[in-house]
Formats: sequence, C-alpha cells, structure tokens
Amino acid sequence: MFRQIREEIAIVFERDPAARNAWEVMTCYPGFHAMLLHRFAHSCWQLRLRWLARFISHIARWLTGIEIHPAARLGRRLVIDHGMGVVIGETAEVGDDCDFYHQVTLGASKASDGKRHPTIGNNVIIGAGAIDSVIITTSSIRPPLAAGRVRILAVTSLKRVPLFPEVPTVAESGFPGYDMIDW
Repeated sequence: MFRQIREEIAIVFERDPAARNAWEVMTCYPGFHAMLLHRFAHSCWQLRLRWLARFISHIARWLTGIEIHPAARLGRRLVIDHGMGVVIGETAEVGDDCDFYHQVTLGASKASDGKRHPTIGNNVIIGAGAIDSVIITTSSIRPPLAAGRVRILAVTSLKRVPLFPEVPTVAESGFPGYDMIDW
C-alpha cells in the first residue's frame, strides 16, 4: 500500500512541473486524493461492501470535484491534473500511465446493463472537454483507444479547431479529437 502511494506521488512529480514536494502533492492535489480514495472505495466494492464504497466515492467527489464510481477499474499511475469535473463511470476501464485533465467524462454511451463505459488503453492523455459519448465511446472506436496513442482535444464553443490538420480525425462530433500516433 505505501509503495503504491509513493508511486502515485512520484508520478505526479514526473508529469507535473508545478509539483514542488511530496507534502504539497499529499495535501494540495485533488487528483491524488481522488485516486487514494478510489483505491479504498474500489477495495470495498470488491468486498461487496457496496454502500460503503459508494459513500466513500461520494465523499471523494465532495472533497475533490472528481467523481469516480467505485466499480471503475483504473490502472497504475493515473494522473488527474486540474481534475474538477472529471467523471469516470461504473464499467469504465483505464490502463496504466494515463493522464486526465479537467472535465473528462467517461460516461455511459447507452442506458443498459453490461459494459457501457469506455475502455482506455495504456499511455493515453485525455484533455479538457472529452465526453465519451462523442469522443471515446466503446461503440465508436474499435478497438478501444489503444496503448501508446495520445488524444489531443480542444474545445472552443463546440467549433472544430484543427490542432494538427495533417492528422486524421478519429471522431467527428462537437468536440474535435485527434488520434496521435508517434507524437
């Protein structure tokens, strides 16, 4: 457990140049707090302590502005930076070494039982305004957003903004999404 906490702190230092020391990360980084509380809530969920798991995730959302369902499966070294408004749904799966920025939503793409949230591979960056039902749904991208790929997003008044016009667009919708291979 302590090794995992040290790993979470170290990865924040690696990916966020504004991080000054471990104490600052432990006390002032809501993404770090959300991840720690999610790990605890997820353990409770796996032990079938469903109410307790949901209550812990509710408190985490209240404290951090980041909502992660306790059943969501998150990989190692996920960094949620400027995480206000991040939502990760019940059947979402996130690989290792991913970065999420504010307002990323891995929400349901359909109202049904079973798998309804996206699966994100390893080494993926998802930026502000990414909403799964228009960018990264399990149904719109087959296979799921793959390991080693980076998604760059820009949102300005729901208008298409080509950040890298030479790169093909992955999803045509209100928010532009570019799949960057070897970026």
